[in-house]
Amino acid sequence: MSIYKNLFKQTMIYGLATVLPRMFSFILVPLYTDLLPKAEYGQITVIFAYMIFFNVILAYGMETSFFRFYNKEDDKKKVIETSMVTIFWTTILFLAGALTFRNDIAKFIEIDVQYVTYSIWILVLDALVIIPFSKLRAIQRPSFYAFLKISNVVVNLSLNVFFLVYLPKIVASQPSGFLSSIYFENFQIGYVFISNVIASLLTFVLLSKDYFTLNWKFDVQLWKQMMKYGMPILVSGVAFAINEQFDKILLQKLLPPNIAEAEVGVYSACYKLGLFMVLFRTAYTLGIEPFFFSHAKNENAPQTYATITKYFVIFGSFIMLNVIVFADLFKQLMIRDASYWEAMKVVPLIILANFFLGIYTNLSVWYKLIDKTYIGALISLVGAAVTLVLNFWLIPKTGYFGGYYGSAIATIAAYGSMMFLSYYLGKKQYPIPYEMKKIGLYLMLSVAFSIVSFYFFRENYLVGIPLILIFLYFIYYNEKETLATIVKRKK
Repeated sequence: MSIYKNLFKQTMIYGLATVLPRMFSFILVPLYTDLLPKAEYGQITVIFAYMIFFNVILAYGMETSFFRFYNKEDDKKKVIETSMVTIFWTTILFLAGALTFRNDIAKFIEIDVQYVTYSIWILVLDALVIIPFSKLRAIQRPSFYAFLKISNVVVNLSLNVFFLVYLPKIVASQPSGFLSSIYFENFQIGYVFISNVIASLLTFVLLSKDYFTLNWKFDVQLWKQMMKYGMPILVSGVAFAINEQFDKILLQKLLPPNIAEAEVGVYSACYKLGLFMVLFRTAYTLGIEPFFFSHAKNENAPQTYATITKYFVIFGSFIMLNVIVFADLFKQLMIRDASYWEAMKVVPLIILANFFLGIYTNLSVWYKLIDKTYIGALISLVGAAVTLVLNFWLIPKTGYFGGYYGSAIATIAAYGSMMFLSYYLGKKQYPIPYEMKKIGLYLMLSVAFSIVSFYFFRENYLVGIPLILIFLYFIYYNEKETLATIVKRKK
């Protein structure tokens, strides 16, 4: 059980690095929805959606490739140096090109050029710390990793609160003071991006030592192998970005201009309630990826992966059911402006979609371990195709299944298709003895209880809470032998 304890420990620390920043970022949702019109919040969402695509492109699969070759190669230092050198120079080339053509980019995506400029600098600073952060995970320094991640978000959050809440009040009471020189009316979106730039710059400074101590050696043969491994990851990443973010962009493009950004705003605000499942999935992924590679040579690796997947589904099902049962309580904490609540109907779909994505993360281990990442790229492209086709089809429709609800349907269909496709292909390429009967029962029961609670007895906690307790007992009944074994081992 020691490997599971080590995985649990690392997942908890990486989870802390993910959960705490996201908990801090919870404050940003009510902050933005209280202070910004729905259209402006929608505009910020669209800008960040574009940034997700460029984040993926600037990383071009090098993070996953780094983990693969760091565990595979004897010369770890060579892997670190080659990875950092290539990321550094591609990022510098992007910076030069993006700044040169920023006006054209702004016109093409219909965004103010100053916001494009801020976004470029955020993208560059974040790209430069990709390998330093990966190195911390590879050498198992999760505590320092967590400190840096949390510090970034604390700075970002503090600056957002200062610029959006306190600066206008200070300038109003002291119009001739020093701070009046940095205050601009109707510049809320600009302050959001300035806060991100400063936070990203601070993180880069704290990790810049890796660049100063670098020998700047570059192994061409190793680089070719890493690129060959990483390019399918890039394709997968772009496809994932389409699945996660393209719905916001398409809503802006396909809905009537007079309502588009406001619709994006309400959809994005309620989308955030799926954050609890995103937190669980993200924290798990950060801990599991190095774990999968480091245990790939173990004789019982397939059984280990099967066990981990089962417990991921157990925990994920429990989290999903709880969030859906109490969704209307969470909305009052995160989204205090009731005009945003019209999109609450998408919440169960978004939570289940992210759960499917987490299961897919488990199931996708096989093609990474046998160095067939191109299969992952193909699966991701299928998901992206489902996303695009359903969004183009459903968004323009009127009625219950149109607009942002159509986007939510597209998201769950995309991740669901990827999950089933990965399982089907993996059975032939890298058989893993999944306990499909139990996994299926946990998943179906949690989905059924969630549907009953949200769509038939919404906000009726006399029904919702007993459903949670019944599900807990069902878990205990099916897993009591395993739990008893763990207790005996501890004794």
